[in-house]
Amino acid sequence: MRVLMVSKALVVGAYQRKLELLASAPDLELTCVVPAAWGSQRFEPAHLSGYRMVVQPIRFNGSFHVFYFPRLAALLRDLHPDIVHLDEEPYNLATFLSTREALAAGARPIFFTWQNLERRYPPPFRWFEQWVFRHAAHAIAGNAEARDVLRRKRYHGPIAVIPQFGVDPELFTPADPRPHAPEIDPVFKIGYAGRLVEEKGLFVLLEALAGLGCPWRLSLFGDGPIRVALAARARNLGIGHRVFFHAAVPSVEMPRRLVQLDALALPSLTRPNWKEQFGRVLIEAMACGVPVVGSTSGEIPNVVGDAGLLVPEGDSRALRTALERLASDRALTTELSSRGRARVLERFTHQHVADQTLAVYRRVVEA
Repeated sequence: MRVLMVSKALVVGAYQRKLELLASAPDLELTCVVPAAWGSQRFEPAHLSGYRMVVQPIRFNGSFHVFYFPRLAALLRDLHPDIVHLDEEPYNLATFLSTREALAAGARPIFFTWQNLERRYPPPFRWFEQWVFRHAAHAIAGNAEARDVLRRKRYHGPIAVIPQFGVDPELFTPADPRPHAPEIDPVFKIGYAGRLVEEKGLFVLLEALAGLGCPWRLSLFGDGPIRVALAARARNLGIGHRVFFHAAVPSVEMPRRLVQLDALALPSLTRPNWKEQFGRVLIEAMACGVPVVGSTSGEIPNVVGDAGLLVPEGDSRALRTALERLASDRALTTELSSRGRARVLERFTHQHVADQTLAVYRRVVEA
């Protein structure tokens, strides 16, 4: 069984572990195509054993809807794959072109989607999406809501619900002892990692922290258009000296930063055109034994389950109360640390994702 995976996301080194685990299957010959960079993220060669990684140029780097791989058709002719796994949304130009090229090469195309809102795209993207729906052999949805959206949009093919990536539990592993043990450090350390955008609820987080009654420090890892506004808001609240901004962290460095935290917050806010699709940083923190606090936006409750604390979207008082509980209740943090890692080991490891993905490949080939 020969599979060609096409993915811009796999420029991130930590994500490539899934490919090594997929490639360990004796009946699978795997090739993956990635760009040399996606936006400012350069290709990180980290986990490359057992399969072939091909770096190809793309057109319109960073343009989510219109980028594409101009040399993919030639590679398809050389490889003659049974399956082309397009790790991209069905309405993108790259997915439309790659699906067409896969069919021309006699391969069966699979697409991936995170889209958990029913959105009607303008032409030509709406046409791309419907064409891909008609010709795909299988779909993979990153969450249950995305599966339901596909059905409402009249995709009639088979769908599996599988996160795009898991975590490596040997890389993302707890620190011992926990950093907030009073005998080590009395400061309660809260973190956030990701884009600095309004829909991530970061202004709500600042409001919550402004009333927190214990010594604390907030570390924000990432960048985005509201960075300056966040810094100004923190100063206006009188907490600017406790809020620290850091550049985005390379994936392989993330575990070291996470284990220094006492809690990770993801207070995302649903918007008309977006709600939280997964919250990967949640499972990374949970794997490291870091208690998490999330809002009720999108997929967050399904990811966290009973292994973290959930608060209503936009409710800074509820968020403050949750953080105060974590800062003061050692028994609770110990319990959530244990539950979080156990939940990741059960549901969200690279091995779990790889096993489910391999099962999809086998169903497609046998159909």
